[in-house]
Amino acid sequence: MFEGQPQTELEALMKANTEFRQLYHRHKELDKQVLDAELGVLPIDDTRLVQMKREKLAAKDRLTRMYDALQH
Repeated sequence: MFEGQPQTELEALMKANTEFRQLYHRHKELDKQVLDAELGVLPIDDTRLVQMKREKLAAKDRLTRMYDALQH
């Protein structure tokens, strides 16, 4: 996520906006958990996996909206 943006820009945004920083870290945490679950490293049921994917997508959508709003 945000691969096209300069790292310094993201770091400045995370320093300036606590909500963005917390949501960014939550998204990264969910991303790792979803990957681990799909690889079979994290044993969870399908219902929980679907919930995590939905939460991850919602976080990404919110982060994208926040990023766009803060950049303009």
